[in-house]
Amino acid sequence: MTAPAVTHPAARAALRRAPVFDGHNDLAWETRLRRDYSVEGLDGDLTGRGHTDIARLRRGGVGAQFWSVFAPCDERGADAVTYTLEQIDFVRRMIERHPETFAPAWSGDDVRRAWEQGRIASLLGAEGGHSIDGSLAVLRQLAALGVRYMTLTHNENTAWADSATDEPVHDGLTAFGRDVVREMNTLGMLVDLSHVAATTMRDALEVTAAPVIFSHSGCRAVTDHPRNVPDDVLQQLSGNGGVLMLAFVPTFVSSDFHRWWEGDRADAAPVVGVEEVVAHVEHAREVAGIEHIGLGGDYDGFATFPQRLEDVSGYAVLLDALAERGWSTDELAHLTGENILRVLDAVP
Repeated sequence: MTAPAVTHPAARAALRRAPVFDGHNDLAWETRLRRDYSVEGLDGDLTGRGHTDIARLRRGGVGAQFWSVFAPCDERGADAVTYTLEQIDFVRRMIERHPETFAPAWSGDDVRRAWEQGRIASLLGAEGGHSIDGSLAVLRQLAALGVRYMTLTHNENTAWADSATDEPVHDGLTAFGRDVVREMNTLGMLVDLSHVAATTMRDALEVTAAPVIFSHSGCRAVTDHPRNVPDDVLQQLSGNGGVLMLAFVPTFVSSDFHRWWEGDRADAAPVVGVEEVVAHVEHAREVAGIEHIGLGGDYDGFATFPQRLEDVSGYAVLLDALAERGWSTDELAHLTGENILRVLDAVP
């Protein structure tokens, strides 16, 4: 089995204690686009055809993964449900095709068992509340199929929640949106606040009886991007018990790249590196606290990633960089997996 590529002793010790538990990977969607949902080839080298394969997951020290099951916003109604079901099917077939590598998981104990077996615990996360087609019954059935979290929106508003990247129409959550949060609490589904407007974040934190997550977001005080989380929301995570899982997407982590992306892109793209991601991780630690941060790279969800973090093996690079900056084994283990495990334990 390929060993993690970390070199710093503190990072090595952290991964022995808690392998990387990543919040969001779009392999299922990328495989739909490029390989017609084929589960073949993941045990080979898919460099240049995506950010994820088994060898690179191992080099990155990944021991648990929320696999995104996703429908684009232009797919609505029953079509959105179908897209989501197709990707649940892909993840299930991937696990069955590679049982020596992947293990299905829902609970924290499931994840721990997978780690003991040397396998990558595989959980499901639905990206976008439009995937339930306005139906609590569909939500319940997604939970029954093993979907552990759902982002309340994707890039556009739903009929019941405002998105971070759309014009606001609800001022956060509607009454039905609050019902969705309550039902997710009942089902043991994690409320994922990545992609939602800050008003929706605040409303959800007011309603939820369980810890929330941000499966793949950054810090707005570091990069003023609407997909990032304001400090006042980060400060609420300590009382809620939730976790911000930090993304590596260049538009989220670099103000220069964000401005370039929103402009005419006539010039070469600004260089983004590990340092920009480190800045978000350390800001989140300062504002939310060491027990409320994690990693959610968003690999296979954007075309390019920071230098040396170009694919899922990059987690090892980030952990070494943090260790070089003085992060202890204890702090790194909180970041890599212990914090999100605590959330899973708290939301059975």
